[in-house]
Amino acid sequence: MFEIKRLWLDRDKKAQRQWTELLKEAGLDPHEEVEYTVGAYDGETLAASASYDRNIIKCLAVNAHYRSANLLTQLMILLMERLREEGKRHFFVYTKPQNKQIFSSLGFRQIIENDRILFMEQGTPDFNDYRHLLEKAKKPGRGAAIVMNANPFTKGHQYLAERAASVTPEVYVFVLSADRSEFSDQDRFAMVQAGLAHLKNVTVLPTNDYLVSSATFPSYFLKEKAQADLARVQADLDSQLFKEKIAPILAIDTRFVGEEPYSQVTAIYNQEMKKVFQPELQLVVVPRLEADQAIISATKVRQALKEKDETVLKTFLPETTLHYLKNKNLL
Repeated sequence: MFEIKRLWLDRDKKAQRQWTELLKEAGLDPHEEVEYTVGAYDGETLAASASYDRNIIKCLAVNAHYRSANLLTQLMILLMERLREEGKRHFFVYTKPQNKQIFSSLGFRQIIENDRILFMEQGTPDFNDYRHLLEKAKKPGRGAAIVMNANPFTKGHQYLAERAASVTPEVYVFVLSADRSEFSDQDRFAMVQAGLAHLKNVTVLPTNDYLVSSATFPSYFLKEKAQADLARVQADLDSQLFKEKIAPILAIDTRFVGEEPYSQVTAIYNQEMKKVFQPELQLVVVPRLEADQAIISATKVRQALKEKDETVLKTFLPETTLHYLKNKNLL
């Protein structure tokens, strides 16, 4: 008889050690961010464990001696019930491909799979809804894509979009929907729309949960803590999803990115995109825009906002962003 209970990984050193060992034995990275974890114990032995972070179920591991005990299904049902109690009706699972049958039987639908990761979802709105949104936004002719957080929207972001728009019939600018930045997703989306309104061949779109999200690429939001190997695996999945599921809908054959001199995680993302995209998609890396002999970055803008440095803000931000921030009392 197994005892199923919550693991308090931040308080219980023994449980944290057992969980880490179990994940490593299963070939999983214990550096993944989790907020809730349950385990199945056979006496003092942690036989299986499962976790979630926000609405993403992950870190699913079963000790090799207990593979026939159907523990993963029991833990999954428990986590799904808790997520529903929290009011979450759409969730993801991030697991190994060999677990596909288990999750299909629980009502999960596959989004993307590679040799290392299976990414599935349950509930709505789902990827089919996102596909319909993209299909409605499709313009005639081939397209290029840019994905940005715009936290906030700078002259650098504007320059990147202008470069893409000058050489491509249609440009689709995806703004990260994940609400894990200093500025809300609504504010960032509005700043991008205002800053690109003069470009008639640019369409601004949300990413929802399907591009650089907490589900596909959580390391992006944990840059100071992220492990390089973990970031590489996540970036690979995110790039594959874009190439196979999103780019074809909009006839995208090129993605523009800014050169990345500061963030290791973003630099890894650029490397993985180049590797995954070839030969179907081209990755164009644009040197970062400079102003007053300094590279423009949203990080510097956020620091200038804290310090109320109007000189930096006027140098790095387009008038549209300055106007938006003032109107929203964010400046």
